[in-house]
Parts: sequence; structure tokens; C-alpha cells
Amino acid sequence: MKNSIIKIGLFLAVLFLIINCGVSKKNKTKAIVDKSISTEKKETYIAKNKSERKSFLKDSDAENRWADSIYSKMDLDEKLGQLFFVSAYSNKDSVHENKIKALVENYKVGGIIFFQGGPVRQAKLTNVYQAKAKVPLFIGLDAEWGLSMRLDSTYRYPWNMTLGAIQDLNLIENVGKNMGVECKRMGIHFNFAPVLDINTNPLNPIIGNRSFGENKVNVGNKAVALMKGIQSQGVLCTGKHFPGHGDTSSDSHKTLPIVSFSKERIDELELYPYKQLFDEGLASVMVGHLNIPSLEPRENYPSSASYEVVTNMLQKQMGFDGLIFTDGLGMKGASNFKGVGDLELAVLQAGNDIFLCPDDVPTAVEKLKSFYADGQITEDRLAHSVKKILHYKYKAGLNKYKPVDLQNLQQDINGPQNDALHYKLYENAITVLKNEKEILPIKNLNQKIAYVKLGDDDNSDFITALKKYTEITEVANTNVDTLNAELKKYDLVIIGFHKINKPWEKQDFTEMELFSLQKIAENNKVIFDVFAKPYSLLPIPNFDDIEGVIVSYQNAAISQIVSAEILFGAKEAKGKLPVSINENFKVNEGLTTQKIDRLGFETPENVGMNSAILSKIDAIAQKAIDGKMAPGMQVLVARKGNVVFQKSYGYHTYDKDVKVSNTDLFDVASISKMISTLPNVMQLYDKNKVALDTKLGTMLPLFAKSNKKDISFKELLNHYAGLIAWSPFYKSTIDAKGYPLAQYYRKIPEKNFTTKVADSLFIRNDYHDTIMKFIADSPISIKKEYKYSDFTFIILKEYLERATHEKLEDLSKENFYNSIGMNYTTYNPLSRFDKNAIAPTEIDTYFRHQVIQGYVHDMAAAMEGGIAGHAGIFSNAMDVAKMMQLFLQKGSYGGKRYFSAATFDTFNTCFYCAEGVERGLGFDKRMGKDGPTCQCTSPSSFGHTGFTGNMAWVDPETEIVYVFLSNRTYPEVGEEGNKLAKEKIREDIQKIIYESIIK
Repeated sequence: MKNSIIKIGLFLAVLFLIINCGVSKKNKTKAIVDKSISTEKKETYIAKNKSERKSFLKDSDAENRWADSIYSKMDLDEKLGQLFFVSAYSNKDSVHENKIKALVENYKVGGIIFFQGGPVRQAKLTNVYQAKAKVPLFIGLDAEWGLSMRLDSTYRYPWNMTLGAIQDLNLIENVGKNMGVECKRMGIHFNFAPVLDINTNPLNPIIGNRSFGENKVNVGNKAVALMKGIQSQGVLCTGKHFPGHGDTSSDSHKTLPIVSFSKERIDELELYPYKQLFDEGLASVMVGHLNIPSLEPRENYPSSASYEVVTNMLQKQMGFDGLIFTDGLGMKGASNFKGVGDLELAVLQAGNDIFLCPDDVPTAVEKLKSFYADGQITEDRLAHSVKKILHYKYKAGLNKYKPVDLQNLQQDINGPQNDALHYKLYENAITVLKNEKEILPIKNLNQKIAYVKLGDDDNSDFITALKKYTEITEVANTNVDTLNAELKKYDLVIIGFHKINKPWEKQDFTEMELFSLQKIAENNKVIFDVFAKPYSLLPIPNFDDIEGVIVSYQNAAISQIVSAEILFGAKEAKGKLPVSINENFKVNEGLTTQKIDRLGFETPENVGMNSAILSKIDAIAQKAIDGKMAPGMQVLVARKGNVVFQKSYGYHTYDKDVKVSNTDLFDVASISKMISTLPNVMQLYDKNKVALDTKLGTMLPLFAKSNKKDISFKELLNHYAGLIAWSPFYKSTIDAKGYPLAQYYRKIPEKNFTTKVADSLFIRNDYHDTIMKFIADSPISIKKEYKYSDFTFIILKEYLERATHEKLEDLSKENFYNSIGMNYTTYNPLSRFDKNAIAPTEIDTYFRHQVIQGYVHDMAAAMEGGIAGHAGIFSNAMDVAKMMQLFLQKGSYGGKRYFSAATFDTFNTCFYCAEGVERGLGFDKRMGKDGPTCQCTSPSSFGHTGFTGNMAWVDPETEIVYVFLSNRTYPEVGEEGNKLAKEKIREDIQKIIYESIIK
């Protein structure tokens, strides 16, 4: 058990201290708490003079004339109707719709607050109801985290608690702007946000995640930023729930909560954000239903009905002259106080302007008319609120009302900018609370890592993202002892706690989960990642045995992806805890972590690309599949260190049995040269083991007396050595009918016949020597000119293995793949992967006479046992992109340098461009019409293609990595030849990529 010896020794010492110092310790703890409260109180906001305050929209003569004109034509029913803001739904039947129509037509209600439904349905109803209104209606919505708080098929932004962890206020303002744009597009004039409650009570049953946190300064700053963003779009904000619902233990929907604090405490704490927002131009306030004896001495008198709270405090003392809403009058905190009509009178006399969600408008109106008749409601009092309402209708643009345009509504409110912002929000919110011995980010990818899930919600995006970095094994067992026994095989355990992403749902650990967490942590090195509200950590007594603690706040897809990025260093942690977790972690705590240069994930917009343009790749890929150019393919685009597009298309075969997935493996053919042989050669060059002018005769004794002895290393890698292109070695080993000869092959492995070529086909082990001798004895061209040759990399493999005394497959794994996290990249993949995870490349009818699936397509590489310098690698687009990113970063990846930047620059130099050879050392750089690119890349770009239908290309100037993998050779290369190349599918996709760059 971890630290067991130390713990036994410490236990006795701690026991002694507890017995002798228990009282002092309690006093000390209390002192700390008091000091914390005291510090909070010292932060005083000095409100501006009323004349210095910002205004949402200043009054104008035109506004005054419009409001006065409308008011002067109103009868009593119309004036009273303006005070009512009724509840409506877009997911109910025609009975409900007709009821709302009647309230608009017959009772002249001034506004509608929509609840559950859908965006198009609500927009249609908005137009219907507005058409019935004599004076245009206010439309409101509780959109605290966006339209999705009430509407399906709309965008959900993070909760305020999550936003409270973000330090960059510009991001919060951008959230507000997006919300404002969406509300305005929907014909919504009021977003009943932001929540200004300071959640100092962790057990608050109704606020919680709706609050920005427990620190008044943080709440005020975040609320100001959100309000600025929303109101910048012409949508009115409503601060709530005045004077403060954050330190209550009951829900005002169900009862009247008691706030038992002094007037001084409320002024110093709860009112702090209101003062700030009033100075910044907050349009309206919602008064909560709260029992506050220090402000309203009458017993069980709700604050919403208190003249002392609404008029004296809010309007006179604090100088607020915007619109004042009650909280919903159907809530028990209000409806238990007085009956219909009497309640409306009470809140109007208290100083409210608008009755939100009244229970019974017809009854209330009749009663209010009688109160008006007997003088309990004066004309001046009525005019004060109604004219104010009309003024704000003018400010909201209702003097020039236009119906909601239904065309493209769904697309307009769910644009790509939402995801772009969402990524940034979680990148700035996710909080690291503990990082013992810098366990984060995870740098060593050679260790065995297990993942254990706690909680009952989905974790698929987290697991998928984790596995893009390294091999992760999911381990599960309901028996903790059995689970721990299984976890002994692993060096590190990641525990994810996943709870449903709904603000009012319980996100608590079960007793069993707490026990499991404790036992796993005691016996293993653990990183604990919480996809739930921070308060879920409260039951954990201490975190002594947990090395890394991360709060990811919500179990959303993007939070899971970004959290995985932070774990592996593609992003750095920036968030600060918005609330305290007992004495373990205090508000505003949060550690920064190191960003290491691994590929991350972003939306195209966040790296200066247009996702709508990138989506055109889909059509080109489908064109290739429909045209039988390839049955399946993977396409990946990365920019500025982030993958922004990764999709798979089609099936493994035209029979459409197995769909291509992002993790499937493809035979990458000649890309093997660039991502296996070449980087190992670059390392030798970097270590001065070989130079540009080193001759082949010096590199390999086999060539010392050959016609190739004076070929330089530089000429060899530039395909400027005069070597022949290739040789069909297999033809000399088959009979006239194309079947393998017995002198070369066996169907089962035998002595000297253990080199596997395909299923039930083994070649003589010494045939490698035959191949090498053929290459050594082959002719070379007399004239120095470019001629692409597979022999170059067959030779280089031989050189590498002799120079290092290791096999190429081992060199690539040890030097690159293991530490980069290229866990899907290998020779001979059937030793590690299921055949169904590998795309077939051919139905071979001329040599191996079988479906080639999991065996290399290239015949010479197959005769080398599937491991050759020029072919043999199987990989997927994500893994290939990692190596390409390493090249883009000039030899650095994941915080590790593999070779120097100078070495990379040498290999990416076009030494023979003047002679018409557009190549680097091992890299293709052709940009002309006969090259593999769209002719829109920069001269510094480089990459390689592969015979089976592949391409990997990097452009340092635009920082773009592009990977295209396919099995275009399946089922065979027909008489039409390489249709994929002829139709320029890869080039056309690359062209789309460049067109998507936002200039």
C-alpha cells in the first residue's frame, strides 16, 4: 500500500496532537473561516453617481413621443394588461395556444415568457401572438446558459459555475454576444439573465451551478461581462434574484426561503454585483420571493411584495430606475402569501413594474380594476410602470416591430461560432487542483495507462480523445479488490467521474464510488478527473492519495475532449475554482500546467479556417467512392497544432460490410519511407553518423565495389542517383501461371522458411540477400537526372540496421512511435489488431492469390516479411498526422526533441531545384502540374504520396497538416489505372483546405 510505512509513523504523532491540541485546532479552523469572510467583506464596491452610470440606451425625444402617444390612447384594460408577462409553451397543443391568444387579444397582456418547446415552433407562435397584439409584445426567455435552457435543438453554453472558473472576461462577454445574437434572431427581447446570486451555500437547492460562484467580486465581474455581451446586441438583460438567493437552503418555487443575514451583510455581499451592474447599464431586475427579516420586519412577507426592498432599497437607496420584474408569481414563495389579484396589488404597491408568470390573468385584472376604482392603485402609479414599459419597448425596437423570419432560423442560431467559443471556454475553465510531482501533463507515453469510470453518464468522447494520445485500457469491476488486482498491471490510472449534464440533477457520489476511489488511490498512481459540479467533491475527506485532481465541471462532449488535451499537454490548464471545497481547496485556487507541443483539437474557426468551406470535402470524398476510385478513406486536416477536421468515409470494400472508422488502419505504402525510414535516417545525420557527401560505398560494404559506390547520401535521398525505379522481384519466384514456386515458398513455416509473405505463404529467409545483390548489380543511368526509385529506401533500411544493429521496426517504435503515441502505426498489423480494423488493399490473382488484408500490398516489401524501407507501414490518419506535426515542428513533439531544427531544414532543402528536381532529402516538394499537390501550397511545403491511394502533406507557411488515406487499389487496379490520381481527388480536397483559410 502506497506510503504505508510513513503513514504508520505519522499516525502516532497525529494521534498525540489530536488528543492534546483538539481544542486549539478547532479554534484555528474557525479563525481561518472567519478571516475568509472578513476578507470578502473588505472588498467594497463604490457605486458611481447616477449621472455617471452607463445607459443601455439613452432616452430620446422620439422615444418619449412614441411612449406618450401609445399611453394616451390606452384605456384602463390596456394599461393594466401591459403589467402582465404570461407563461407560454411551444410544445403544447392548440388549447394552450388559443388560451394565450385570448390573453393577448382580450386582456392586452404586455409580454410573454416562453418555456419548453423548440425554436421554430416558438418563432411561429411569436409571430402569431404578435399579430394579435395592439401594442407589440415583449418576448422573454430564461436563457441563462443560452436558448437550450428552455428550447430543444438549440445551443447550450456552459453553466455560470463553469464560466466562473474562467479568468478572461472577454470570453464571458463573447458568450453574452452569442446569446444576444441568438435571442434577437428568435424575436426575444428579454434574456432573464445573468444570475447575480452569490452561492455561498453549497447545499443551495435551486441556484448552485446557475451562480458564477461564491466570491462576490468574481460574480460581479462575470455578470457585467455577460450583460455587456447580451445587451450589445440590443437584447435586454435581467439581473436576478434581488436582493440575493445564493445563501438559502430552500427553493422559492416550493416555499418562502429565509435569508437571516443582517442588512450590513446583505449590503456588503449580496448587493455587490447589483451595484456593479447598475453602473454598467443593466436594463432590468427580477425581485426574488425571499423572507428577509432584516429588511422586511413583517413576518413571512416576501421581498417581492416589500416596499422596503423594492422601492426604498432598490430604487431609492441604490438608484435603480430600470424595469423591475417580480419572480414568477405562481411560485409558492409568492402564491402562498396572497391570492390572485391581491398578490398583484401587493407587488405593484411594493414598486414592481411587471408581474411575471401570473396564475390567473382574468381574475387578477378584474381585481386590479376594482383596486384602481377605489384608489388603491392611482393613475400616477399606473402611469409610472406602464410608461416605463413602453419606453423599454421602444428601446427594444418594438416601435418598428418585424415578425421573426423563419427562413434558415435553425442554422442561424446554431452556427459554427458556437462550438469555436465553446472550445475556448473549456480551455480556460478546466481547473487543475492538484499536480503532485508534475504528474500533469502526462509526458511519458511508454507507460501503461488504465482508465476507470465512476458515475453513470456517458464518457465516450473522453475515452476517444484519450486514445488519440496513447494506448488506454478501460478496466472495470464491481469488486474493488478484484479491480485493484487488475490495476497492478498499470503504471497510471485515470479515474473519470461522469454525471449527467443537467444543472438541477444530483451529481453526488454513491457510497460505493467513494469507497472505490479511496481504495484505488491508496494502491495506484491516480489522476482524478471530475465531469460534474465542483461541489460533488465535498464528501471526499482528503485528497492525500490522489496525485492529480482536475475539475472539468460538466460532462459535455467538448469538456471531455479539452480535458483529455490538458491531461496530455496539448492545452494548458488555466481555470480557477469558483467555490471552496471544504478546507481542501479554496476559492480561486487553480494550478497552471505545461503546454507541450502535441496535437490538440479545435474548431476550424479557432485556427482561422471556415468550417462551412471545409465541409465541401464530404462531397469530394463521396464523388471518389461513387466513382469506384476507392471504397473507403480517411481525411484529416490540422492547423496551428490542432486537428480541425477528421472524418472517415465509405467502407472497407464495395460490399459495404465494414464501415471505415477513424481508428482503422490503412496500408500507407510509400508514406512508410517518410514516417519510418526517413526520421531514423535523420537522427543518424543529426548525430553526425552520416553526411550529405558520404558515399554509398562507405555506408554499405555491399556497394563498395559496385557502380553505385560514389553515389552520395544527398543524391540518394533526392532520387538523383540514377537508380532504376523498381523491380518485380516476385516474378522470378512464381511459375508461368503466377503461383509461388516450391523452391522459394512454403505453406507453413519450416526451417529457413519463416519469413511470412501472406496467409499460408512463407519465403526463404535468405531471399533478402538476393534482393540486395540484385540492387547492387543493377545498372544506373549515365546521365544525372531525377528518377524516383524504391531502391533508395530499401538501401537505407539496410544501412540503418547495420549502423544501429537494430531492426527497422524496432528503431521506429523505440525512437518515435512509442513516445509520440503512434499506437496504431506498425508493420504487420495482424500481430496486434483484428483484421476487421484493417482496410484490405487488393484481391491478389497474380502472386499471393488471396485477399490482401493486414499484409503489405507492395510485393517486394511482402517478400521482406512485410518490413521494408520503402513500404510496409500500416497506420491511420491521426497517427500519420503526429509524425507530420513533428516535421512541422522541426523535430520536436510532446516536449521531446527527436532531431535538431537544423537537421530538418537540411532535409527540407531543395538541393536540385535548379536542375528541375523538386524534392528534399526524402521529402516530395513537387508543386507543378505533374506534382501531387493543388499547386496552392508554399515552396516550403513537403510530404509524400503512396501507391495505395495516400497522401500526407505539410505546409510550414500556413501551418497545415493534411492526411488522406485510402485503399484505392481494392479490389484491383483496373485498366483505367489510378482514377483517384487522374480525377485529382486528393488535390481537390487540398484546394478546399486552402480555400477555407480565412484571409
